[in-house]
Amino acid sequence: MNSYYAHETALVDAGSEIGNGTKIWHFSHIMPGCVIGEGCNIGQNVVISPAVVLGRNVKIQNNVSVYTGVICEDDVFLGPSMVFTNVINPRSHVNRKNEYLKTVVRKGASIGANATVVCGNEIGAYALIGAGAVITKTVKPYALVVGNPARQIGWVSEYGHKLHFDQDSLAFCPETQQQYQLRDGEVIRIS
Repeated sequence: MNSYYAHETALVDAGSEIGNGTKIWHFSHIMPGCVIGEGCNIGQNVVISPAVVLGRNVKIQNNVSVYTGVICEDDVFLGPSMVFTNVINPRSHVNRKNEYLKTVVRKGASIGANATVVCGNEIGAYALIGAGAVITKTVKPYALVVGNPARQIGWVSEYGHKLHFDQDSLAFCPETQQQYQLRDGEVIRIS
């Protein structure tokens, strides 16, 4: 049996799939056709639209709308009031429901408070998007990006610490001692 918690003010539509241990808080709306993995935490005043897919252990803070076309892999963090779009050129008088663009947030990525992710882009695994950033292009795995439009200012570990590469293009996470290598403009974890 599938067991999850939904606050009495939350609205969970029939036809949605919600994993074990997930918590859905005040005034949130889970729409039909979405898939939410195990152990997720959906903050208050969150909307999860049809066909959205959330992996395991996704944390969504208050006041976030996750629109159709968005896929979040495991361990993604969505900060308070961050924004997804799903149409490049929305118009009130033009129906573009068949033009939603896919946006993928890869495993372990974090998106800061009040950031905006323009649809059709991918956020790489373990990337860290600073508060208020506006994402207008694909973000590499482990990238640290800030600003409007967002620009990369460095690299981070899987635990979110800024990486400092030595002359051999190696860096260590100060918290875990995991080792990373910068190779051809990409970061990979090597231990």
